[in-house]
Amino acid sequence: MRDYRRPDGETLYWPLGPFKLRLPFIHYRFEWPDYLQGLLMCAVDLAAIPLMTELLGMPFEAALAVVLLNGILYLTHHLLGDPVVPGWITPAIPLLMAYCSGFPEGPERVHALIAFQLLLGGFCIFLGLTGLSRKVVNVVPPAIKAGIIMGAGIAAVITVFKVGGRFESFPWTISIAIGIAFYLIFSRHFNVLKKRNAFWATLGKLGIFPIIALAIVVAPIFAEAPWPTIEWGFTKPDFATLWNEYTVFGLGLPSAGMFLQAIPTMLAAYIVLFGDVLQGKALLTEADEARKDEKIDYDPDRAHMIFGGRNATMSIIGPDVAMCGPLWAAMHVVITERFKEGRKAMDSIFGGAGSFRWGTNTGLLLMPIVSLVEPILGVALALTLLIQGYVSVRIGILEARSQRDLGIAGVTAAVLATQGATWAFAVGVALCFLIYGRQFFTGENDQTFTKDLEQKAPEE
Repeated sequence: MRDYRRPDGETLYWPLGPFKLRLPFIHYRFEWPDYLQGLLMCAVDLAAIPLMTELLGMPFEAALAVVLLNGILYLTHHLLGDPVVPGWITPAIPLLMAYCSGFPEGPERVHALIAFQLLLGGFCIFLGLTGLSRKVVNVVPPAIKAGIIMGAGIAAVITVFKVGGRFESFPWTISIAIGIAFYLIFSRHFNVLKKRNAFWATLGKLGIFPIIALAIVVAPIFAEAPWPTIEWGFTKPDFATLWNEYTVFGLGLPSAGMFLQAIPTMLAAYIVLFGDVLQGKALLTEADEARKDEKIDYDPDRAHMIFGGRNATMSIIGPDVAMCGPLWAAMHVVITERFKEGRKAMDSIFGGAGSFRWGTNTGLLLMPIVSLVEPILGVALALTLLIQGYVSVRIGILEARSQRDLGIAGVTAAVLATQGATWAFAVGVALCFLIYGRQFFTGENDQTFTKDLEQKAPEE
């Protein structure tokens, strides 16, 4: 078996400035199990299509072109040295949709999306180049951070259950699928089953793929979607319509005012995505400790430059409502867990993450897979939003450090979910100033989250 390791324990690479270029078969072993899983899990990538057809009125084939372009850029992470499975900025999707909906449908709404994504991309690249990414988030008061992240989660849930939302179209399918999804992903009982039985352990590692497969069957049974009509051949993305009607090539650049209006929503989205950066780093640290044979080099600044570059590029060639995030948490967990099983299971974390994303890109080109999941793309999106809503509210609450923080965060979250990022920031800043005064940036720590750990010593 070929050894893909350098003397220092890192996987082979070609130096490229701040990046480390790695190519399959040359610098890492191709992992066929992860490739095959990616081949099927492209269904989740396709769930971005209803977002674009709903918000922008974009034809299915043009939206498919956006998904394909985004899929190609997913590869840049592992190719340039970032050992993660990248994805959307899922919790920020409802925020962006609410912001863009404030503009008339047509060129003006598309310009709003372009301005937002280009601004976000440029901001992330700047933070990565200067190394300021950690400092920017650290100056935001904990109460406001908690409110923004919680609000993003609440907005995600509202998007599914609001009047005219996806729950009205798929009530039974979403209810059954999300119930099983929460059990498989978050249940303590299922965690016990996974430790006892190899079948349940394998099922748990498949992320939300089994739930999507179930939805394909359940939706037709309850007459909420037709049975899929399998088509053969390759997909036909419409790049001409995309570039002529939905990009700067056909519409020109947004005005300076559009960029100014996008700043509050961009900052809110950045706070949300920074949580994914921290989560990705934590998961890789665990993997690095479990596998001493490979040195994992994760650099947040390099990650910022890569996903910032993805957003900037997509804003020009295919504005994307789902945005370009640093992490697909569910699948990254699946990959890292298999990596922990040892070198025979997965030689390198880059091989696992890279092979998976090569697989999703292949799946997006195959018409049988796309036609199989097309009827339930709305369900797949609803599942993603509800799972992300659960996680965002939990993470947001843990950002708070006191009961006053929780009060501020709750009000800020409600304003964010109902009135948007601009009002949420204004309300959060005002409440922190009124309640904390000179301690605006630091707030307080009243041990709210540790008081229940203090237990009385047992009586002798």
